[in-house]
Parts: sequence; structure tokens; C-alpha cells
Amino acid sequence: MTKAEGVSKLRDVLREAARVILDKDRELKVILAAMLAGGHVLIEDVPGVGKTTLVQTLAKLLGLRMSRIQMTNDLMPADILGTSVFDKNLGDFRFREGPVFANVLLADELNRASPRTQSALLQAMEESEITIDGQNHMLPRPFLVMATQNPQSHVGTHPLPESQIDRFMIAIKLDYATIASELKIFSGYDPREALADLKPQMTAEGFRDQQDEVRKIVVTEKLSEYVSRLVQSSRVDSQKYFALSTRSGLALIKLAKALAHVEGLEFVNPDLIKLLAPFVFAPRLKGTQSLDVGFQRARQILEETAVAL
Repeated sequence: MTKAEGVSKLRDVLREAARVILDKDRELKVILAAMLAGGHVLIEDVPGVGKTTLVQTLAKLLGLRMSRIQMTNDLMPADILGTSVFDKNLGDFRFREGPVFANVLLADELNRASPRTQSALLQAMEESEITIDGQNHMLPRPFLVMATQNPQSHVGTHPLPESQIDRFMIAIKLDYATIASELKIFSGYDPREALADLKPQMTAEGFRDQQDEVRKIVVTEKLSEYVSRLVQSSRVDSQKYFALSTRSGLALIKLAKALAHVEGLEFVNPDLIKLLAPFVFAPRLKGTQSLDVGFQRARQILEETAVAL
């Protein structure tokens, strides 16, 4: 598949996804870019705005095998990772894979799980493998965690620790549907029916090929310096605000390369960095406050840091 054919396929994915997820074109494009960059995605919003449907839609269109876990406070790590069970025919223990063994793991309402269960995903998200009873088990490629979470003010939630938030490439909000979209739904349009009618636009192998194409996108040294200055700017008031890690700058560059590929570009430009930085920085800057606070701080950093190319 040529680069042009791959870009065309990705645009087909976005077009078909827009039939299910109404008036969320920007959000769909950013999440698709994060998936292409190999990044995990955290979608935070109130129940009923289409978070789960969005993940299911993209996974189906991309030809990726998805498993879903409804996170609850009594869920155990083994319910996610798998466990060793005794096979009487073999006379030995055999590992039974959990739902984590998928291309896309949808962790629905992640912050309703206990901290112990949340932490079960840390190794998987960082290393694409898990360790059970001293044995390492590789996860499929690609392996992407697409997690949803409810606002921290909702009953029964457990805040994600900073170490786990930092493993997500981006955090994004969907917000409520527009009036026009809501009226369409109230008039009988069913996103679930539209999702059922979708056909995959590529295979898992084709998706991996597009991930390889993303790595070829050029990022100039000057643009890397700009990202570095953005990250360093967050550390000026580190006593007052949370600061950004090196990982956040690397995530931004990878994400910008992926979106450049989706747009059919050969290189990353400053406009892509400015567009994407809030999605990468906001969850890392918000601390214990709402995601909106993180977005405000991210926009402030962008305004205070000049582009010198």
C-alpha cells in the first residue's frame, strides 16, 4: 500500500466514523492520530455522550480486535490480565488469557476500579507485555488502551495516580451533542444501528503499516526545540503548578507526526503542535482538579512560548 493509498484509507475511516459519532470530527481525528502513534487514550466526560461508541467505531473500522471491560470497584487484576488455572488433563497449570490480550482494550469507566486494579494495566501500557507467576506474556501488536472515565466529582470514582495518567498519550473530552445532533437522535437516529452497519476500512496489518509510515514523518530540530521549550515552560512555576515530564514532549512529537500523516503531509509544522499540545499536556497539568483546568494551563503555556523557527 502506497502512502497516498494509506492516507485515503484513513480518511475513509474518519468519514465512516462521522456517520456514527455526529459532529465530533476534530475529536475523531485526534484520537485516530493517537492510535496511529501507538498511544493510549483517556476519554473523560459525563455518561451518555458516546465515549464507548466512539471507541467501538474506530476499532471496527480499523479492523482491530477489541475487548471491553466494565470497570467496577470489585474487579480484580486477574479479571483483566488473566490467571493460571489447573488443567487436569495436562496435570499442570495453564495460563488463561484475560481481556487485555486484544489490539484495543476498552476500559470503560476506568476510575470506578480500585487503585489496585487500575495498577494492573501499568506494565501493559508501558511495555506491551504482562507478567503472571514470573512468566512474561507479550500482548498483540498493536496494543492500545482506550479508557473512559467519569468526572472525579461523580460518586464511586477513584482518581488515577499521576504515574498512570502519564502513560496515556492524550486525554480528551467529547462534551454534549450539538442541538442539531441531539434532535436527530431524538427523531429516531440510532448510533448503535449505524455502528452495526459499518464495514472495516482496513485490516490490523494495514493499520500496522500505517503506524510504520508515521515514523517516516520529518520533525525538524527547530521544531523539537520548540516542544522542549513548551515542556520547560511548565516547570517555571513548579511550586504552583504540576510540571511536564520528558515523556509528554515525546508524546506530543509522536502525535503530531501521526496527524501530519493523516493530513497527507511529509513533515510536522508548528500549527499541528499548537493544535495537539493541549490534549497531551492537560491531563498532566491538572493535578487533582478538573481536566478543564489542565486545558487552561496548557493554553497559557502555548501563549507564553513563542515559536522561533
